[in-house]
Amino acid sequence: MAPALLIPTLLDEPYEASGQPQKAAPCTGTSIVERNKAYWSTQPRPSLLHRSFHEQPVVVASASQNYLTLHDGTRILDACGGAAVAILGHGNKEVVAAMTEQAATVAYVHTLSYTTQAAEDLAKLLVGHKPGGLSKAFFLGSGSEANDGAMKIARQFFFERNDPQRTHFIARRQAYHGNTWGPMSLSNNVSRLVPYKDILMPNVSHVSPCYPYQYQRSGESDAQYVRRLAAELDDEFTRVGPQRVIAFVAETVGGATSGCITAPPGYFSAMKAVCRKHGALFVLDEVMCGMGRTGTTMAWEQEDGDASPDIMTIGKGLGGGYAPIAGILVHQDIIDQLDQGTGCFNHGHTYQAHPMSCAAALAVQSIVRREGLVQRCAEMGKRLEMGLKQRLADEPHVGEIRGRGLFWGIEFVQDKSTRTPFDPALKIGPSVQREALELGVNIYPGAGTLDGVKGDHVLIAPPFTVTEAEIEAITRTVLEAYRRVVSRPQ
Repeated sequence: MAPALLIPTLLDEPYEASGQPQKAAPCTGTSIVERNKAYWSTQPRPSLLHRSFHEQPVVVASASQNYLTLHDGTRILDACGGAAVAILGHGNKEVVAAMTEQAATVAYVHTLSYTTQAAEDLAKLLVGHKPGGLSKAFFLGSGSEANDGAMKIARQFFFERNDPQRTHFIARRQAYHGNTWGPMSLSNNVSRLVPYKDILMPNVSHVSPCYPYQYQRSGESDAQYVRRLAAELDDEFTRVGPQRVIAFVAETVGGATSGCITAPPGYFSAMKAVCRKHGALFVLDEVMCGMGRTGTTMAWEQEDGDASPDIMTIGKGLGGGYAPIAGILVHQDIIDQLDQGTGCFNHGHTYQAHPMSCAAALAVQSIVRREGLVQRCAEMGKRLEMGLKQRLADEPHVGEIRGRGLFWGIEFVQDKSTRTPFDPALKIGPSVQREALELGVNIYPGAGTLDGVKGDHVLIAPPFTVTEAEIEAITRTVLEAYRRVVSRPQ
């Protein structure tokens, strides 16, 4: 039997457990799906390799502010910022001007020998004040590249400290860190790992996610739950051999794999304490949840106790989608060790610190700070939370509404009293996303929320510039989309 590939897409013919496409129920009227199919029927077989061989993506003709305009003129409110990326919305003239000026001035240099003012200024803006001791920034093209580089600098730190036996990473189940080899090995997004599971890095192991809704025991307090998870991590260090572990790696707020799960007070400081006990590094992945998305510039700033990381990764919101860019932020202690040793980071990419990407990100982050958009994200996030909970919390199949800032997930369950998920074959999360799209709002679907196979959610992460009227439209549309889906015969 072919492995299951759960691909959250907008059109029909989704893959089932058999590995074969199965036709969804036919659409009626002039739906977005039908109009999109009509577009593709007039085009030759595309030369571009899309994510699915059996489905064509919806064609976007233009984008402005918080809206996408499809090829037929339909306007879609982008309530997930693509994938929590478009923090300023689309078409910001100041960012476009900064990119244009950079392209006309210095479009590209190789960082082995050269640097640019845009890259230097962006790094200074992010870590010039040394938040939590983070003092250096390293810019790459994607979150996957950032997490890959984070693994490498963590390993190099111990290698240069004469601890070459440290070769192992500990991560969490129900987490996602990227699609390149190292981050994919850290990840536990089951559907994305199926074809590659047998050839992933062997020196990675996983502990339980911090997922109170599904995994905190009945009668267990938050403090007891945190102690249990810390004890599990400590036991995993012991099982692997404490002297072999490089780092524990975690998303500060769970991303699309688990639908914005947040930790109870004290969790991250407890996990960091275990790392310190065994001499390992504490690494936080904020590619999706960072750069203001949760209402503070760095998501870990909201955590109780000492949750500052030794290494952290950022992405998506860093450049707001205007250019591909992500980053690794590194603590001064690690920099000092490398400085005393080889005096270099033994890593690099051709497009590392690309001038246009850095110029775009610098413009985006300058606007965010000048206009107080992180604070606005926190304030509008409270409105989004209130709207979602007022409209959906009492619905019989809405299990939990969770998140922070403008980063919210809704988990759907078959039985609310037992928190039992729906049959995966029903594809509730992708179905809610599809209905919302037909109603003019784009949200992000998720499947396998609970354990990689079972569970459904949708993710809502609009731009920081979202208006009150748009939040009203988002919450109203999500409710209608959910009701359309669960009212069908199952």
